[in-house]
Amino acid sequence: MRVGFGYDSHRLAEGRRLVLGGVEIPFGKGCVAHSDGDALIHAICDALLGAAGLSDIGSHFPDTDNQYKNIDSKILLAKVVELLDQKGLKINNIDSTIVIEQPKMAPYHDAMIQTLAGVMCIAPGRLAIKAKTNEKLGFVGSGDGVVCFATCTLAELKTEN
Repeated sequence: MRVGFGYDSHRLAEGRRLVLGGVEIPFGKGCVAHSDGDALIHAICDALLGAAGLSDIGSHFPDTDNQYKNIDSKILLAKVVELLDQKGLKINNIDSTIVIEQPKMAPYHDAMIQTLAGVMCIAPGRLAIKAKTNEKLGFVGSGDGVVCFATCTLAELKTEN
């Protein structure tokens, strides 16, 4: 069994799309990023990559590479799952938290679970997504950003040499 932890944060700005958990959320602000800015997927990718001993999302998909400009983060997550498969690793479970003041995430929860479970080829019950506010504290509390955390466990299907 392997354990990983991931974190991501993005500034929110007007005129940008808000995409979290692979779901576009109607809102007046969105994440400022090189990709689509899906902080939840980025945190999950970092947790998975860390558990696999494969560094972090930036080393695989650098923001200096134009092929990742505005890329759908679900594509990045699918590539991470391929890397896990190549190492003989299987996702056991993922627990994640979105910290954002507005909008409320509850209406999008089930769509995020279904979308991400599909991309990762796992049962929806192996993925938890929770949402919290920051109680008006800091850049998240003022509505200027979003922070996401993820932990995961991976099972080793084959022993590494």
